[in-house]
Amino acid sequence: MHDLTRCVQHPAVSHQGFSSLAVPTYRASTIVYDDPAAFAQRHQRGLDDYIYGLQGTPTTRTLEAQLTALHGGERTVLVPSGQAAVAVTMLAVLKPGDKVLIPDHVYPSVRSLCADYLASRGIAHAVYDPLIGAGIADLIDAGTKLIWMESPGSGTMEVQDVPAIARTAQARGVLTGCDNTWASPLLFKPLAHGVDFAIEALTKYVGGHSDLLLGSITVRDLALRKAINEVLGVLGIGVSPDEAALALRGIETMGVRMAHSGRVARDFAERLQSAAAVARVLHPALPSCPGHEVWTRDFAGSSAVFSIVIKPEFKERIDPALGRLRLFAIGASWGGTHSLIAPMDVAADRTVSPWNAAEGLVRLSIGLEEPGELWQDLSRFLDALAAA
Repeated sequence: MHDLTRCVQHPAVSHQGFSSLAVPTYRASTIVYDDPAAFAQRHQRGLDDYIYGLQGTPTTRTLEAQLTALHGGERTVLVPSGQAAVAVTMLAVLKPGDKVLIPDHVYPSVRSLCADYLASRGIAHAVYDPLIGAGIADLIDAGTKLIWMESPGSGTMEVQDVPAIARTAQARGVLTGCDNTWASPLLFKPLAHGVDFAIEALTKYVGGHSDLLLGSITVRDLALRKAINEVLGVLGIGVSPDEAALALRGIETMGVRMAHSGRVARDFAERLQSAAAVARVLHPALPSCPGHEVWTRDFAGSSAVFSIVIKPEFKERIDPALGRLRLFAIGASWGGTHSLIAPMDVAADRTVSPWNAAEGLVRLSIGLEEPGELWQDLSRFLDALAAA
């Protein structure tokens, strides 16, 4: 064999005696076939078979299977981000003339997707009060094909009555989807409550280290998985096995990370209620948080994310006070090892349940730093807010 050929053709090596706990990272664009007949019939293969690297490798399929098991679903499909998971789901089930209902606290990019992209293509949307529960029935009309939920809301933390909305939607033949990123499947399983699509931004708790972008769509009906795959195929959307490998590493410690950060976040939320500049604390575990009763009934615990509402007289001090922080980093997202804090402006996005623009809103994500030192850092921020 010529040296040039040896450079291309990899030698076979024995795997006998090799057993690793790590999932191999399989990278591929081309999938090869045993013979011309198999190649010619490749499009007759099922959705779980390998056809081309864009549709997945054993690495991505391992993560999909793990998420499916955690959610108690039928199949999971990976996409490049949490927002992509929402967009692909809507594109898979909505056609011109249809309508989707979205909650008033929805992630702003989802509202933009509906108003700026879907609307111009003949797909309508309506915004509803996230605390509406079974009252959603009054908003369902002949054009309604999908009801979207986000529970809790990622900024204002209202907990939706997902089971009530799902039951109402099922009775009217309407599909439902839920962004479950705050809870992850460890704390809440939307599919078990009748939801059709469970969405996760794997960027956050599953990745766990603020170094990857990935999303997932888990379904409880194989027909829905087929519709998702058709959209991914025509749009040419796939994910990197390297991202999936990072997520597979992160998911192994997700349970202990979430338990620790959730415990510290709940303690901080309770203590922050007495801070001079704080009007109220938005944490689902607190009785004062909208939807607390639903959270107590349906959720298995607290995650690391919550918000504090700053009294109007202290709002203008938020930005300079953030400059006093040493451990908390200012940034979006959550679920990583580093604690994050972010000022939020939600008033302009609310159209059904208004938000008081005079108040300030700051969201926290608790990481893995020593809790005492984190509290000292947060105290510097509070002291700067309340300083005369």
